[in-house]
Amino acid sequence: MTENIENDTIVSVHYTGTLPDSGETFDSSEGREPLTFIVGHKQMIPGFERELMGAKVGDKVEFTLAPEDAYGMKEDAAIMKIPRSQFAQLEESTKLEVGFQLVAQMPHGPAPFTVTDLDDDTVTADFNHALAGKTLKFNVEVVSIRSATEGESQHGHVHESTETSTKDSSSSCNDDGCC
Repeated sequence: MTENIENDTIVSVHYTGTLPDSGETFDSSEGREPLTFIVGHKQMIPGFERELMGAKVGDKVEFTLAPEDAYGMKEDAAIMKIPRSQFAQLEESTKLEVGFQLVAQMPHGPAPFTVTDLDDDTVTADFNHALAGKTLKFNVEVVSIRSATEGESQHGHVHESTETSTKDSSSSCNDDGCC
């Protein structure tokens, strides 16, 4: 068992993320299970992991991340004008409005976007992450740390149950131990 957060550890944390400019909470584990992830496998924004390196169970860590260490800067290339006709099926049942958050099915998978402008012919879609370009503040409490199993390290994610056989019907992992 490892005592400090390092690469290939499974970490559980309670956290609150706020926007320093307004104090608005954008995400929190309050009232939920702690967030659990494997360190060093790009499951978290880069600055989040870096700031927690070396922390121990029970540590409370507060840090602020610049956009470059969080969701990046807003990119103009991620803002697209799409013919409104492509939304005809949706508009049969819903009035499209600025601020709507939708998901486009792209060849590489689903891509969430926000409608930022509308006219009779065009929908302007912003594919930037909603927190791109923003400075983020986190208050984090480390709840648990353990070494990743060999399978977790190889697969790059936490397996739900490392205590049960992969044949156990209550486990969501398949025969090779991967969930």
